[in-house]
Amino acid sequence: MKRIIPSYIVAALAVVGLSSCVGINKGDSKEKSPAPPTVDCKSAGPQTPRDIDSKEGKSKVFFPVAPSYRELNLCNVHFHVNAEHKAKDFSLYAGEGEDGHGGGYKCNDTASLRPEELKPLKGEVCNGLKPGDTIEVHWVHSSCDVKPGKGLGSCLAESCKDPKLRVETQVFLVVNDPTAVNFNDLNYSGGLIGGKHQAKSLPDNTGIPVEFLGSTTGPSYHDQVCSPLQVTWSVRPQCAKLDINSLGEWCKNNVFQEEHGHGVRKLVTDPNLLSEIK
Repeated sequence: MKRIIPSYIVAALAVVGLSSCVGINKGDSKEKSPAPPTVDCKSAGPQTPRDIDSKEGKSKVFFPVAPSYRELNLCNVHFHVNAEHKAKDFSLYAGEGEDGHGGGYKCNDTASLRPEELKPLKGEVCNGLKPGDTIEVHWVHSSCDVKPGKGLGSCLAESCKDPKLRVETQVFLVVNDPTAVNFNDLNYSGGLIGGKHQAKSLPDNTGIPVEFLGSTTGPSYHDQVCSPLQVTWSVRPQCAKLDINSLGEWCKNNVFQEEHGHGVRKLVTDPNLLSEIK
């Protein structure tokens, strides 16, 4: 019989606080967030991130796929420095990263950028981001009646004991080019679409998203200490170029209070910790 993680585990996360579940920021050494909720990986549900080109997964924990993001409320937007996931289009290993944490992956086109796309900017952007970096953006959606805000705690509510969570994901190659994707076009502007809080738009030209069951991410988790949160993921398989100037403006002023990129969790490769991609 397939096991389902009890809803009380999810509900308890609202008490613990989820602001640190998304991972460690480059500037997190200045912040003292509560420790993210964890569970022994032997009893955990399917984990994230993963190689989305590999469909194998043997996790015995099952939970329902979350509805389309259009039926949910956008509750948080944040980004990780380097791609947490791996795919054919972003498969350049970025190294072990700081403190032994996985360094994630870079877009394959990193080495072929034009000099003008790599032109340095005046001043610091998003606490150290620079042209040529790869980032992975997460648009987090919740079935709870919530408004967009800071951290994943914004995705929960006391009246919503068993939230359905979905993360829409896009990997970007950051460039100094105003003709590249403007992050403002993908931002939340405070409006409702179909009665739900939504971003202005999401990328729709980077391949059919790969959907699977997983967890929250970030360097606080590894193959012994896992995330208990149940999340439906939708990861687009192709990189896109993003104008760093537009992202820099977003870092200066956004409802999510995001100022810099988060760290990454090392790629999960144990089939017992992964769901099967249908």
